[in-house]
Amino acid sequence: MDFKITLLGTGTSTGVPLPGCACRVCQSKDPRDCRLRSSILISWKEELGECRALVDTTPDLRQQMLRYDFSTLDAVIYTHTHADHVFGIDDLRVCNFHSKTPLPIYTHQKSVSELQRMFSYIFSPVPDYPGAPPPQVELHQIEIGSEVILKNLTLQTIEVTHGQLQIMGLRIGNFAYMTDCSAVPAHTREALQGISILVVDGLRHRPHPTHFTIEQATEFAMSLGLKKAYLTHLSHDALHAETSEKLLNQTNGVVELAWDGLVIDGST
Repeated sequence: MDFKITLLGTGTSTGVPLPGCACRVCQSKDPRDCRLRSSILISWKEELGECRALVDTTPDLRQQMLRYDFSTLDAVIYTHTHADHVFGIDDLRVCNFHSKTPLPIYTHQKSVSELQRMFSYIFSPVPDYPGAPPPQVELHQIEIGSEVILKNLTLQTIEVTHGQLQIMGLRIGNFAYMTDCSAVPAHTREALQGISILVVDGLRHRPHPTHFTIEQATEFAMSLGLKKAYLTHLSHDALHAETSEKLLNQTNGVVELAWDGLVIDGST
C-alpha cells in the first residue's frame, strides 16, 4: 500500500529558534533551521478517501495544522508523554468539530496512565461543565511490539530506549520512525530489518543522556544498510546546510538532517 509521511516538526523540546538566542542557527534565514516540535503525519488512501494518523500532539499542533492544511484525523498515536509530545492535545477538539465523533488514540500502558493523570479534564470530565467540551477521544491501550491496524494500514510498534524510559517507535512497511532515542534494543534492530527509510533522533553533536548524538544516529542508521535516513528532534547546535552537506559526503548520500515539511513517500 502507498502511504506518505509528512514531517510536521523536526525540533527538540524547545523548538528552534530558541527565544532570546543569538546563535547562528537561531538567527539563520534558512527555513530549514526553523524547527517546530517533532511530530509526523501519516497519510494513505482507502475506498472512501484519504486517511490521516498523527504521531504525537506537540505544543505546536495548531500551527502545524494550519501550515500543513489538515483538520481531520482518523487516529492519534503517542510515542510517550513528555511535554513536547503531548501538550497540544487540546487542539484535537478541532477534529471533533469536523467529524462529530470521538477520535481514537493509541498508546502503550505507561502512557495511558500518564495521559489520564495529566489530562484528567479529558479522560475524567466533570459532568455538565458549562464551558466548551474537552477533546472527545477513545483511548486504546496497546502493547509495544504489537500491530495497530488503522482502516487498511498496518503499523508495527517497536520498542525504543529514551534514557531510562521505554517508549514506542513505529514501522510502516519499508519506513520507520524513532523519535527520542538513546539506544535500540537488539529485538528492535531485528524488527527493523528490511526497511529502506528511517527517521531517527539525532539531537546534536555533544553527548546527551537521553538522545542519540548526530554521530550516534548516523552510525546506527548506516549499520542497517538503509537507502536513506533523516535525523530529527534537532537542537539549535546544528546548522542545516552545513551539517547535511557533511553527513551526505560522509555517508555517500544516505544520511542528512530532516526539515519541517519534508514529505517521504513509502509503500508496503
